[in-house]
Amino acid sequence: MGNLPWFAEKMSAYDPAYHKMLEQVANLALSPSALDRKTMLLILVALDASKGAGQGVKVLAGQARQAGASDDEIKEALRLAYYVSGMDTVKASLQAFDEG
Repeated sequence: MGNLPWFAEKMSAYDPAYHKMLEQVANLALSPSALDRKTMLLILVALDASKGAGQGVKVLAGQARQAGASDDEIKEALRLAYYVSGMDTVKASLQAFDEG
């Protein structure tokens, strides 16, 4: 599906065996099978957004567009990421009112 992120690629200089493992995992995870490339990229955009990885979001959104994703599809993926990530805040907030 593409190269590893720059920081994973850089690991090849320090630990080639580890880098090879990262490549194998990436190849397994990113090889389209049940999900098409566009869907995989939209999921990756949402995951990076939920982690706060802005540069990853930028790169992956560009790749998603190249794979045929519309801005509306990207917006929806980002909304879903916020919805899921925000639920942790709601859950933790209940502790302020927990009587048990």
